[in-house]
Amino acid sequence: MTKKKESLKGINVFDLTRVLAGPTATQILGDLGANIIKVERPITGDDSRNLGPPYLDSNATDPKESAYYLSVNRNKHSVTIDLTKKKGQVLAKKIIKKCDVLVENFRAGNLKQYGLDYKSIKKINPKIIYCSITGFGQNGPYASRGGYDYLVQAMGGIMSITGEKKGLPTKIGVGVSDIITGLYATISILSALRFRDQTSLGQHLDISLLDSQVSWLSYVAQSYLISGKIPDRIGNDHPSIVPYQTVKAKDGLMVLAIANDRQFKNFCQFSGLYDLCENSKFKSNSSRVKNRKELNKIIGKTILKKTIKEWVQGLTKINVPCGPINNIEQVFSDPQVKSRKMKINMKHKKSKTGKINIVGSPMNFSVSKIRYKKTPPTLGEDTKKFLKKFLKISIPEIKRLKDEGII
Repeated sequence: MTKKKESLKGINVFDLTRVLAGPTATQILGDLGANIIKVERPITGDDSRNLGPPYLDSNATDPKESAYYLSVNRNKHSVTIDLTKKKGQVLAKKIIKKCDVLVENFRAGNLKQYGLDYKSIKKINPKIIYCSITGFGQNGPYASRGGYDYLVQAMGGIMSITGEKKGLPTKIGVGVSDIITGLYATISILSALRFRDQTSLGQHLDISLLDSQVSWLSYVAQSYLISGKIPDRIGNDHPSIVPYQTVKAKDGLMVLAIANDRQFKNFCQFSGLYDLCENSKFKSNSSRVKNRKELNKIIGKTILKKTIKEWVQGLTKINVPCGPINNIEQVFSDPQVKSRKMKINMKHKKSKTGKINIVGSPMNFSVSKIRYKKTPPTLGEDTKKFLKKFLKISIPEIKRLKDEGII
């Protein structure tokens, strides 16, 4: 039997990321077994530590442990280094020289002043995979601008197609521009590591929030590129599939997600709308899209006759996709979510109970495995141990670095 191992064990990652996009990428790498060296500013640390409330412990002194920070920083070691000081830069380079990957999300060109830009790092570590995550990329008229998720949701088009038709453009409820950028960064890093295995070549990866958000427009963008028609907001309806929308049952709102004609026929039979699926206006999906308003009136009256539970139980038995609109509490109470272990429990010294709940990884492997080895670290908790073990720095020297404010 093959012994289970972590797929990225032995890969050292110098993590210069903050807030959400970069930390999302490095947490995934950490979940896959990479050794993540999260380098933070002394005293203040990652900006997201203070993005609250809520905080893990409201009585804790700054920097606090915010829910925001806790969401993307497990399986990492926190090492504090002042990169604005020459000795801090020298120390950082000693670590980077032994790393496989560097991930940073400073503004384009910002790290050059510290000698930590790709061109400088390549000289001391030619095989480094250097991933830069920025708002707008390393080139172009916006390259020097700072990028934020909300701003990029607006500029990248996703807000223009989100919200009710007569309402305001609406941002998505989580920082999707940041998160998908983190995912693309992870994919790019893994690809570059594979390429290095084949060629022994390192490289610079240029990943931006705006590029990632535009790519995420997917079929909506492709529809525009084909037709030239600017998409409208249509609320919870789907532009090219009907009925695929929010509907009102006897006791509240639910989602009906009928993706093909067979499912529509099954729905009609269960609902008692026997003639509807044979009507030329509604028989095919394309005709249903054209006659959306008329069909919605019929379906709306029908759905009101039963409860959400009655619809879900009846329709799922005949393979018609539908479900409740769960709040977050209901999500983590859902038996499927529980079964998939999407809520995990980890020890944390700042928690009053000694443990905290964290969202689990969605990745599952039959041989290699995800391991939750380390809770999101408090600021600098690993500095002393890491420098001693990784760089073989003596305890007296570590004390001197501490006294000088370097770490």
